[in-house]
Amino acid sequence: MAITLAEEIMLLSLDDESGSAKQRQAAGWAVACGILLELVLAGRVSVQGKNLEMVDPAPLGEPLLDTRTALIESWMRGRAKRPVTAWLTKDQSKAVAATLERLCERGVVVAERHKALGVFPVRRYPEADGAVERELRDRLRGVVLDGREPDARTAGLIGLIHSAKLHRLAFPDGEPKQIASRMEEIAAGQWAAESVRSAIRDMQAAVVAATVVTVVAAGV
Repeated sequence: MAITLAEEIMLLSLDDESGSAKQRQAAGWAVACGILLELVLAGRVSVQGKNLEMVDPAPLGEPLLDTRTALIESWMRGRAKRPVTAWLTKDQSKAVAATLERLCERGVVVAERHKALGVFPVRRYPEADGAVERELRDRLRGVVLDGREPDARTAGLIGLIHSAKLHRLAFPDGEPKQIASRMEEIAAGQWAAESVRSAIRDMQAAVVAATVVTVVAAGV
């Protein structure tokens, strides 16, 4: 299986040289949503409005996705549906760690340990193979800047980037308002079946809702 949506978002957030994450919190929500959207597109789970439902627990052959499928099935505890934001809140940090581990397994990044202020352990993930990120950025530029027709996964990726306001990570030198406008147009466009676009809209809403929950909690 090709690199997953979650890994693509993670790559965009990592500084190529230092390996440190940019916009860490927003990128973390988008990574967790990226895994979930991948499972939706593969028919393993369903997101309907605010609820998450298990559809088919069969493995896909991708460790990152199959582990999440098993965890969701266990978390559902036999219920027909549970709030999608509850799952994302539970899984966000673990999803980021699992995604970074998968990128290391692929040889795309390497894990390095440092000590901040000589005391606190810090892990960073500098790039080891730049070809994957170059292909990703070329694909995003082709769709967002050059007007190419996106496939479902690329459109979903763009929708998540837009919802999490990660435009600068994808297009650091672009004009923010124009980029955001084009991304919104793509996410709402007629590039796929309504069922797929509906799933992406639901995931976009989940990103926004999860971010609001975090902001509210931080302000208490």
